Amino acid sequence: MELRDLPKVDTLANAAPLAEFPPRIRTEAARAAIDAMRSALTEGRDVPDGLEFAMTHARGASDLSLRPAVNLSGVVLHTGLGRARLAPSVATHVAEVAAGYSTLELDLESGERGDRQEHVRDLLRKLTGAEDAFVVNNAAAGVMLTLAAAARGGEVVLSRGQMVEIGGSFRMPDIIRESGCRLVEVGCTNRTHLSDYLAAMGDDTSAILRCHPSNYAIVGFTSEPSLSELAALAKERGVVLIDDQGSGLLVDARTLGLPRLPTLPESAAFADVSIASGDKLLGGPQAGIIVGRSELIREISRHPLARAFRIDKLSLAALEATLRLWASGREEEIPTIRYLRRPLAEVRADAERLLAAWGGGAEVSEGLTEAGSGSAPGAGVPTFRVGLSGGAEALARALRLGMPPMVARIEKDRVWLDPRTLDADELPIVEARLRELSG
Repeated sequence: MELRDLPKVDTLANAAPLAEFPPRIRTEAARAAIDAMRSALTEGRDVPDGLEFAMTHARGASDLSLRPAVNLSGVVLHTGLGRARLAPSVATHVAEVAAGYSTLELDLESGERGDRQEHVRDLLRKLTGAEDAFVVNNAAAGVMLTLAAAARGGEVVLSRGQMVEIGGSFRMPDIIRESGCRLVEVGCTNRTHLSDYLAAMGDDTSAILRCHPSNYAIVGFTSEPSLSELAALAKERGVVLIDDQGSGLLVDARTLGLPRLPTLPESAAFADVSIASGDKLLGGPQAGIIVGRSELIREISRHPLARAFRIDKLSLAALEATLRLWASGREEEIPTIRYLRRPLAEVRADAERLLAAWGGGAEVSEGLTEAGSGSAPGAGVPTFRVGLSGGAEALARALRLGMPPMVARIEKDRVWLDPRTLDADELPIVEARLRELSG
């Protein structure tokens, strides 16, 4: 083939196999195919089949990029995979709300406009013991809004051991600054004492901020005041105590097989305002949960940023439905909770099935499933996983690029599959993929 033999765009775009696609996609696919053929001719490479290239391009342009995936990574709350998986009943409720009109801001009794916060306010009061609650679109927004409304441009005292950086290079000092407040650093990275807080507080101090270092752990020679001690100091000095609790955990983490972690109810018992994520150990959607004293929640709800950070109706529907599972004692239906509590014998049985599907060149090994998303740094629950040998990068890529995408982990030139986060209907799909790839 020579350059003069390249097909015209219209000719290729109107080829019968491309008829299933919209005109715009057909034209784009034809142009992409001709460009690829031209480049190959110019560079002396093998020229791709124009129609085949155009078909592949058209399918890629038509496929949704945000789609379901299978989590074999060994991380329950995998940020790249969307963190918490919603309970089936919650997902059904969200789909119903999304498909039509809803009672988002409608008081059915009076027929007048209502408040979207009412869908979750009483549930959060009941589950945390706090006086009042307010929800926004994520926890970072919750921190910024709380600082802007409750600290009102004053000084905010924060331990150097808690100056965290969350995903995407967002740092707590930056959030404090952007909220209009001034950061006052106290203590050292590994040790901060109550006296450090006391010495740093002055007439301009508005708040003490405690930030749970949820995505790392400082071990060894460490010390920090308890939340109750900080609460007593804040009350004595007449400032607000804000606790970025983080995980949204409602129960003792030891019941999930994890080490002891601060819970949201414990935080709410001492802090004036507590902030948590909805999509971590709560097991719900992305949301920023703010609970605390009524007068402070009122100020937060009236701040202009509250509208900018407003939670959308689908996240709110998912959050309400998830909270109702907790409130009714049905948290075992929440995948995050179910996966962490899943009996080890079940996980091993699934691992053995995956091993059999792959055949030779694999092994079942003990491992650790991480909670993930900074909810319990350095901790996890025992698991059994399957290690596949031979071309780890290529195999992991093949798993990712299949339908549905499957995400595993590479360690020591092996692909490792952790079945702890598999639902029963996903296991046969993974088995079939392994048979296909091993053949």
